Amino acid sequence: MPHKRNPVLTENLTGLARLVRSAVIPALENVALWHERDISHSSVERNICPDATIGLDFALARLSGMMSKLVVYPDRMAANIESLGGVVHSGEVLLALAKAGLSREDAYRIVQRNAMETWTKLGTPEGKTFRQNLDADTEISGRVSADVLDAAMDSRQHLRAIDAQYEKIFGETGPQH
Repeated sequence: MPHKRNPVLTENLTGLARLVRSAVIPALENVALWHERDISHSSVERNICPDATIGLDFALARLSGMMSKLVVYPDRMAANIESLGGVVHSGEVLLALAKAGLSREDAYRIVQRNAMETWTKLGTPEGKTFRQNLDADTEISGRVSADVLDAAMDSRQHLRAIDAQYEKIFGETGPQH
């Protein structure tokens, strides 16, 4: 795909991850007989230990180099999310309906119906956003306030802990949003 950047690097990482994971089964099979330590253990370890550690080292070095050159387009990402008509918020809407007293099964059915209505008519003259479909749904009206739906469909909720996550992982706060 010519429009992608670094597809060879990412595809290579995917393959390397498979190779590193392939060492898990023989390593776990060794655990059952650790107390016996016969030659069957060492023959496996002589192969998987260097292969897995060298493969992992190479993969992490490649990943580090790739991530240091990563270019992110936040405005384009937001536009892509918005182009979906709001259905990306279906999980949060489902939880909001369940918190409002609907059974999870009923909430799922209602949300799925409205999401499918959004998907099937997205970009057509009669198409409505997910929120518009939710607002028009008689099973929702009166059960959940507009403020609750606004909160459920606010993309910022997914970023509320980003600074704490960056601090925990990297020892510094993340990108300002």
